[in-house]
Amino acid sequence: MWAGVIGLGAMGSGIAANLAQAGMLATVWNRSRDKAEALAEAHGVALAEEPATVAAAADVIFLSVGADDDVLEVIDALQAGLEPGKVVVDTSTVAPDTARTAAGRLRRAGAELLDAPVSGGPEGARKGTMVMMIGGEEATLQRVQPALDPICGAAHHMGPVGAGQATKAVNQVMVAGVIQGVAAGLAYGRGQGLDLHQVIEVLGAGAASNWQLLNRGPNAVEDRFPPGFKVALHRKDLAIVRDVLAAQGIDLDLIERTLADYDRLVEQGYGDEDISALYRLRTAELKAE
Repeated sequence: MWAGVIGLGAMGSGIAANLAQAGMLATVWNRSRDKAEALAEAHGVALAEEPATVAAAADVIFLSVGADDDVLEVIDALQAGLEPGKVVVDTSTVAPDTARTAAGRLRRAGAELLDAPVSGGPEGARKGTMVMMIGGEEATLQRVQPALDPICGAAHHMGPVGAGQATKAVNQVMVAGVIQGVAAGLAYGRGQGLDLHQVIEVLGAGAASNWQLLNRGPNAVEDRFPPGFKVALHRKDLAIVRDVLAAQGIDLDLIERTLADYDRLVEQGYGDEDISALYRLRTAELKAE
């Protein structure tokens, strides 16, 4: 089984590297050619001239791109290289309706879509330990499982196309709540003059322990916020959730507060920092008081 990867950012580059190590990577493509050239040379794989070339060379095509319009643009660009039996695994985070639209366009060529957003961050992509939340036909998932094994720790079938994205949205809402709590708690601890590294160590062994505290807290308390999960990307994901809820006449205070906070960070030039940069806002607010 041969795989191709389109989109070689923080997540896609890790996916491609693990597939190459497993001897399954046929070719790669990226909108910025320099990234694709570097990865292709590093792993001794072909550099595709266009997305359709990836589709022609691979049985399974992994997408890791930024936004809904990007996904649909790539889906359309794949068409000339598709044929019945090929599977597109989209690891991007988009709206469930976008996933369903993409699946419909692929069906015209006899290809199938698995919407497969991931959790675990760039670290998980590099280590091949990501969790994948997959929407689509379960038989299709089972057929491409050999290509998933090198890139993730677990691939969970969540339902039909769109269910993977809906599950990822749940994840993103929860992440918003967790990182808000971590940022506020650590800012309070700083105001109390505590050794925050010790606080993280102590609380990390108790009921308040969480991934954000343990993996992002140590950098945050030193006022360092390397991504990670960029503020601008989480903002994009939460905006998708807000739009879905708005169509149902629902709003969530947590989402609105977090989006407002992210807007402030973007305005201050911190949109490319990790979401733990919320700690900047919380410490500034405590100082102001």
